[in-house]
Amino acid sequence: MEFVLSKALWTAFNPGHLLLALGFVGLVGLFMRSRRLRRAGRWLLASMVVAMGGLAVLPAGFWLSPLESRFPPPNNLPAGVDGVIVLGGALDVKRSHRRGRPELNEAADRVIGLLELARRYPEARVVFTGGTAALLDDRHREADLIPNLLDRMGGTADRLVLERDSRNTHENAVFSKALAGPRPGETWILVTSAFHMPRAVGVFRRGGWEVIPYPVDYRSIGRPDWTSPPDLVRGLAEVSLAAKEWVGLIAYRLLGWSSSLFPGPRPRNDVAAPASRRTVAAALPDGHACGTRGPSRQETWGCGVGENRRSRGRTPYLLG
Repeated sequence: MEFVLSKALWTAFNPGHLLLALGFVGLVGLFMRSRRLRRAGRWLLASMVVAMGGLAVLPAGFWLSPLESRFPPPNNLPAGVDGVIVLGGALDVKRSHRRGRPELNEAADRVIGLLELARRYPEARVVFTGGTAALLDDRHREADLIPNLLDRMGGTADRLVLERDSRNTHENAVFSKALAGPRPGETWILVTSAFHMPRAVGVFRRGGWEVIPYPVDYRSIGRPDWTSPPDLVRGLAEVSLAAKEWVGLIAYRLLGWSSSLFPGPRPRNDVAAPASRRTVAAALPDGHACGTRGPSRQETWGCGVGENRRSRGRTPYLLG
């Protein structure tokens, strides 16, 4: 039910469709007998022109930069991981079916990310999750196209685990977890477009699956680009993409599908391996107990992770 409702609401409130409706209602108003309605029609048409002008002149990246900058690319990936999850959305399912070959779209970097990580971690499991987002014709699934695509690109599909039933990001996470069965303590990398990463990470966290974000498919330079020339088509496409993500973040939080409204990177202590009091105490210098002062009045020897006591200064001997 949520899937159908989301499709219907997005069709109604897509920024491009709203501009079209604004212009249509304004045009109809010009032919009304009422002077007040004709004036309202002129205002609506003027509002449409102003909105289109704003979309054309605003710099590239104005709408997407906050989303794409939320999770920076990881500087140091682990030496080994247990698995890689790649979210679908990189192939045009309908066009691929009609043309008889895999056809990539603007999010093709997701497939490149899959190949990069699969080669970097030859022992890791690789999960590709993507069914269809079509409301009427759901016979063809994106995951079914990936093996053929990888063969064409010189990769191998032998290690792939295909999840082909999901229709949205929430189902990507739920169905992939049921299929892959990640165990506590395992390390998994999540690959998706940078603008989509906040919502995706929030869903995986809500399901109890901690992942390392690996954003790809950047659509901006990381900040508004004031040197870009006016471009209405680019502006409308960008605001539609960004609006879909911002609305999605709010909707997922209201539905209880996301861990927070705008998920961000975990503080280092939140993802670190827990250390017991005994482990911490073993790292302290001889003669010092957990929680006692160090050689400087600004330092306090660390206490075990999970205790409520908070040190007054630095805790140089705290492990984990």
